[in-house]
Amino acid sequence: MNKLQPTGWAVAAAVALALLWLVGGMVQAGNPVWAVLVLALGVAALYVYTVSTSLAWRYLFPGVIAMVVFIAFPLLYTVQIGFTNYSSNNLLSEARAKAYLLDQAEVVEAQTMGYTLHAEGNAVRLVLRPGEGAAEATAYISPPLSLTETAPVAMAPLPADQAISPALPMREVIARRAGLQGLKLALPNGTQLLYAGLREFGPFTPQWQEQPGGALKQTATGTVYTPNHDTGYFESAAGERLQPGFTVGIAWANYQRLFGDPDMRGPFGAIFVWTVVFAGLTVLFSAGIGMTLAVVLNWEALKYRTLYRTLLFLPYAVPGFISILVFKGLFNQNFGEINALLNSVFGVKPAWFADPFLAKVMLLIVNCWMGYPYFLVLCTGLIKAIPSDLYEASAIAGAKPLTNFFKITAPLIAKPLTPLLISAFAFNFNNFVLISLLTDGRPDYLNTKLPAGTNDILVSYTYRIAFTDAGANFGLAAAISTVIFFMVAILSLANLKLTQKNEGKR
Repeated sequence: MNKLQPTGWAVAAAVALALLWLVGGMVQAGNPVWAVLVLALGVAALYVYTVSTSLAWRYLFPGVIAMVVFIAFPLLYTVQIGFTNYSSNNLLSEARAKAYLLDQAEVVEAQTMGYTLHAEGNAVRLVLRPGEGAAEATAYISPPLSLTETAPVAMAPLPADQAISPALPMREVIARRAGLQGLKLALPNGTQLLYAGLREFGPFTPQWQEQPGGALKQTATGTVYTPNHDTGYFESAAGERLQPGFTVGIAWANYQRLFGDPDMRGPFGAIFVWTVVFAGLTVLFSAGIGMTLAVVLNWEALKYRTLYRTLLFLPYAVPGFISILVFKGLFNQNFGEINALLNSVFGVKPAWFADPFLAKVMLLIVNCWMGYPYFLVLCTGLIKAIPSDLYEASAIAGAKPLTNFFKITAPLIAKPLTPLLISAFAFNFNNFVLISLLTDGRPDYLNTKLPAGTNDILVSYTYRIAFTDAGANFGLAAAISTVIFFMVAILSLANLKLTQKNEGKR
């Protein structure tokens, strides 16, 4: 058992009390599940650092907790959202949606009363006076108020001869607006008035009444709306829905919609194919260019090799978003330098951003420009590791440079380069920044239920569904994110297997 000093036990006791206070506050706030999780985490931490005799866990515990909080929990939470109808229309729980509707009320205009504020020491008095055509003809005065009252304030009839201070100017009334909004004024006849504007108080009539079974009845029309736990809305017998809706579990509906709905399956399939093609061609071209330059720069007879290597590495040193924005200007159809050059030489001005195919070509050009220096550096290091004796023996045999490349260089760097190629493929599979800044996935497909661009990749398509669609369909976006996760996980496992295989052959 650990032997803590008295100071250590005092700190542990303080942490335990703080933990209990935090957990109690979370329970009172209506978050019992989070309270249990935080309590379990806190108890585990106290056990590891006060009772446990394992020194290893003292060092591993922060990393394990960070992995759970920042990796496992977001992943599980995303997967869970994928089985719900969570969206901008269904953000709230059923209880909160019902409470929101029950809080809605309309002011009874015929019974509103104007008011004035009058200073009395450090407090104020509120005087109600009937308006034109008001049902109430008597003026009322409140007791001294601090404007922090939560209980109803009893209003008394204002005697005609009672002296009161001059009314406060509107500027000071506005300054006290927050306190006035919380006031509830009770008239002698039992009528309760609430803040109805800068100049009046009035009674409010609730728009909704709660019915047995959790249903809601509209006060004005008598229409009853019952909660539909399949759609997540309060619905009438005629199928009318109330806003806001509430979050409910819908099982595999998002996945069925993703793969079963033709209007969703078509764009999703095309975007998936383009994502694979985009990532694959980017890796192929970038690796090919980088490897070629590395072989050329490894030629000892080449002068100024260091200068060339430095210049060719510059695209990797410039922040990616700057390069993307620069290319966005260069490819501008009317004012870009690239079209100006093409127009002067060939007499053409391609519509890089309007034509789906040309937009794909532009994306690959820009991505290869930013990606080839990475492979240049990798291949340069791998070539340096090849024994020079092999090239000397090849030279004695009279082999040509191409023979050296295909017989010596390429086979020896292919195995250690393969896991890195898979990693680069996984990175470009989720290359959101390039798509978002350069084309934003556009031009869009026409006649689709949800926004989808011909140049979107899966991650940018998910972002548009979650944050730019009018419905902000977080549940569907979470389902797509889950699919992307498993795809990348498969690539990672393949990378791991290849790495282990290469290490086993050494």
